[in-house]
Order: sequence, then structure tokens, then C-alpha cells
Amino acid sequence: MPIEFETDGPVAWITLNRPEALNAIDPESHAELLGAWTRFRDDDRLRVAVLTGAGPKAFCAGVDLKRMGEFYPGEPGPERVERWNREPGIGGITRNLEVGKPVLAAVNGLCLGAGLELALACDLRIASENATFGLPEVRWAIIPGQGGTQRLPRAIPPAVALEMILTARPIDAARALSVGLVNHVYHPDRLRAEAAELAGAIAAHPARAVRNALAAVRGGLALPLSDGLRLEQELADPLRDAPDNREARAAFREKRAPRWSDP
Repeated sequence: MPIEFETDGPVAWITLNRPEALNAIDPESHAELLGAWTRFRDDDRLRVAVLTGAGPKAFCAGVDLKRMGEFYPGEPGPERVERWNREPGIGGITRNLEVGKPVLAAVNGLCLGAGLELALACDLRIASENATFGLPEVRWAIIPGQGGTQRLPRAIPPAVALEMILTARPIDAARALSVGLVNHVYHPDRLRAEAAELAGAIAAHPARAVRNALAAVRGGLALPLSDGLRLEQELADPLRDAPDNREARAAFREKRAPRWSDP
């Protein structure tokens, strides 16, 4: 199967599994990714997802160029634009598919084109020392079309993003760390364990608090500060004096680990 879906307690592991094609996304893997994200979203037992690629060479080298035309059938341009503005993007979470839970990208090796756009749609990114990040689309006489022109300048300094987009030159893991594209860089042998540790640290907290914090940050980034502050209060207030908040305070007083009630 081009996509593997595994669970480890509250953590879902979603693996792009086409190592012979550098985990490039073809129509079949795109369809399976949609199913994986929906499964993760709808299962209350799953709190965090880790997205990674099979094999040591690539996280995802982008859309499979041999089959790219299958994503863009011969329909008039306006109809094609309208369809993509309505349907989930390539890889699912790049557009019009919100899972509402934290997603971590564990980037091993090449992360190019739609692969980088998929990683940018994740909330956190960690990388192996051999990772490479790039948006090579202008080299193919197109532009990034799955969020790259919008998310990359929001994730790193706009001038650095523009250099990557306009020159089509990739950057290495050290550079990605220095500009804030990734949170941490690890030896390839440690990447999975570190991803598991980070996902576990998130999953250990009450799910509702994590989801609301994520919604506040994601929603607020698109708003003026005054509106973002109102959104923050709308999401914070229902948690105050809720059962898990009371339990957290009781655990603090009693010097014990809290026992969360939410799923």
C-alpha cells in the first residue's frame, strides 16, 4: 500500500510508502492520504499524528511527475481552479481538510515540491541531518500550487522563502533549522524515536486543551491581533473550571500526577 497507517496508543503514524519513487505522491497515495487524515480526525482515541516517509532517502520528493497530469484533467482553467478551491489539496491537509489535532512531520531525506508543501501543512517539523527542503516548481515552468507560496513565507522570513521559490534551490537541514523551518534536527537513526517522544509529550496533555490551543494559534495567525485576542478568550473560557482544570489544580495541591477525564 502506498500509505501505511499505524497507531501507538494515542499517536497515529502515517507513512508515505513508495520508497522506490522517493515517496512521490501519485493519485493512489493521494486517495489513501485522504482516508488516513479522515481516520485520524474522526478517532477520538488518537491525539497526535506523525507524518513521515519510508526509507532513508526521502520524506517526499513531490508529486509523481510521470502521473502529474492525472491530477489536472483536461477541464477549462476556471473550472479547474474552482475544483481545487473546493476539494482537498494534494496530500489532503494542504487545502480544505482540517483535522483539528496536532500533526508532526518527521522529515527524512528529500522534502521537495508537494512534499515540502505537505510538511508545511503540519504543525511541527523535525528533520534528519540529511534532509533537504525545496520548491523546484519554477524549474518546471509552474509555481507551487499546494500552499507553498503562502505557507513558506509565513513559516520563515519572506525574503528567504522568495529566494527558495524563485531560484528553485533547496536548502539543507542546518539552514532549515536556522531560519525556523524545522524545530529540531537529529541524526537519522534518532529521528523516529525523537518524533515519538515529541508526539507523546503532546498526547500526554488533555486533548481538549491541546485542540483549543492549536485552534487559537492557527486561527489567530489569520486575524488582526484584536480579533485574535477575542478568539483566544472564546477558546480559553470553556476550559476554565472544567473537570480537567479542576483535576489539574487538585493534583497540584496533592502533589500527584493528574488523571484526565477527556478522551
